[in-house]
Amino acid sequence: MLVIWTPAVGFGIHKLLQYSYTPGRPASAAPVWPANPWVAPAPSRPTLLVFAHPRCPCSRATIGELARIIAVYRGRVSATVFFYAPSTEAPDWDRTDLWRDALAIPGVRAAEDRDGAAARLFGAFTSGETLLFGTDGRLAFHGGITPARGHAGDSSGRDAILDLLAGRPAVRNSAPVFGCSIQGGE
Repeated sequence: MLVIWTPAVGFGIHKLLQYSYTPGRPASAAPVWPANPWVAPAPSRPTLLVFAHPRCPCSRATIGELARIIAVYRGRVSATVFFYAPSTEAPDWDRTDLWRDALAIPGVRAAEDRDGAAARLFGAFTSGETLLFGTDGRLAFHGGITPARGHAGDSSGRDAILDLLAGRPAVRNSAPVFGCSIQGGE
């Protein structure tokens, strides 16, 4: 029994780790804020946008990392979390615990992203995609702020955003994003 069980457990752990550390599709974000009248950047401070699928378990870690960023830079960055909401579902389909957790972060706004319109506008495909725009409207960072799917903790993405908000040059301006498809939630 042990001869069969040990490889089976090893295979399962391998598959779980492979899934956890396989990034989603990276954003195809434009280098400057898109011209669009229904969403505008903050006029006098950097703007942080997070795109999330409200039913993606991986996004819980992203919201936690966003809370850590805002705890340091509250009032010095404008932050909005766009939650994907398909028009085929009930109007409150996106009002999950993730929505409530995002709203519980001081100064963070949650917004419904009906049929992924904002995600398409900003080129986001994966839940957890985070974009930081400077006061000049230029994209300073895009990518994930977690080290793996559903895992909170130190990550190159979060570190880059913290550096940029502190006025320091970031080691990198992008990082892998780990999460579900915004459009499909898988």
